[in-house]
Amino acid sequence: MMAERDFLPTARIDVLQARARIFRIVREFFDSHGYWEVETPIISHDIVVDAHLNPFVTTPDNNLSTTERLMYLQTSPEFAMKRLLAAGADSIYQIGKVFRRGEAGRNHNPEFTMIEWYRVGSTYIEQMHFVEEMVIAVMEACRHEPLATTPQRQFPVPVHRLTYDEAFVRATGSRVLSATVDDLQKLAEQHGIVPPPGLTDDDRDGWLNWLLAELVEPMLEREQAVFVYDFPASQSALARVRDDNPPVVERFELYLHGVEICNGYQELTDAEELHRRNTIQAEIRAREGHPPLPNESRLLAAMESGFPNCSGVALGFDRLFMLGMGITSIDEVIAFPFDRA
Repeated sequence: MMAERDFLPTARIDVLQARARIFRIVREFFDSHGYWEVETPIISHDIVVDAHLNPFVTTPDNNLSTTERLMYLQTSPEFAMKRLLAAGADSIYQIGKVFRRGEAGRNHNPEFTMIEWYRVGSTYIEQMHFVEEMVIAVMEACRHEPLATTPQRQFPVPVHRLTYDEAFVRATGSRVLSATVDDLQKLAEQHGIVPPPGLTDDDRDGWLNWLLAELVEPMLEREQAVFVYDFPASQSALARVRDDNPPVVERFELYLHGVEICNGYQELTDAEELHRRNTIQAEIRAREGHPPLPNESRLLAAMESGFPNCSGVALGFDRLFMLGMGITSIDEVIAFPFDRA
């Protein structure tokens, strides 16, 4: 039985009004920089194939046993937006809902608002500057909202930038891009932390991600705002790998007070490489017992027809607004989170 007042939003009405004002500022910012707003399907036959992202699934007739007709609530509008780029779009953005099953907590809701954008001919380094400028605009607007609980916080300019290896050196004294799993296990021992059950000796990325969360992100929280970029090549997702020694992926993340806000890429343009990465992700999903996702997609066909050099960014709006207002839980900036939807 529902609680008596479960019909009410978890966010105050005046907070939701402030949220609407910040949305207007975001749109004005993109428009002033030559981007135009697009809309793409929330439900699609295509889906980003990621070992750690699980979508909500449906079918046109709600018969989930008919696997060839499965459709997915999108974990990101990436595939459809890139189809627009292949068709000739140049500088596009989208503000929309995305869905990730199993993600809930103080900074997570299974349905959340993402701002995603792409610009043909730009680099991921240029996108770091663009993100900084946009986030400053949003944070400054939030500071002047009468509801903001931390109006004294100034956004640090310029935002500090650390490569992935530099972030580990600063936090642990060790570089990790060339580290083996054995090296990473010794690093954990040196810092007196015990790995979680299930972290195996053949899961190097698992060890890197765990050490990042345990040792590096607390340091990033003290930095207030910092870009981390040039990630391990094994964590490439749909970003381009640069042939350094060792290779790195041209990708960045922005952390505000230790909370990841966005992910930016120099986008992969090779359809064959995308197919190879999808296959690898599918194999990881199978090993970990996750349902299979389709390896073929309309994005592959679009990339085979020719795909422009571009960079792109996905940013979690709810988190950005929450931090800008000095609010501590995502439920307080969403009208109806998952348990009240």
